[in-house]
Amino acid sequence: MSNLIARFVKDESGATAIEYGLIAALIALAIMVGAGSLGSALNAKFDDIADTLEGAGTPPAAPPSGS
Repeated sequence: MSNLIARFVKDESGATAIEYGLIAALIALAIMVGAGSLGSALNAKFDDIADTLEGAGTPPAAPPSGS
């Protein structure tokens, strides 16, 4: 029984695949967080552009009468 446990502890087959899987999961998580942050910033920028364009089509205010 102790021989079986010793062989199990020394056996590292599959460890590399697990490490690559963990690295891929961390990279995917970083991409998702970055994309979410970029999406929020991009949305705010487009809102600013839309607000600027909304005011661009209005005629200038008339000067006050009686001056």
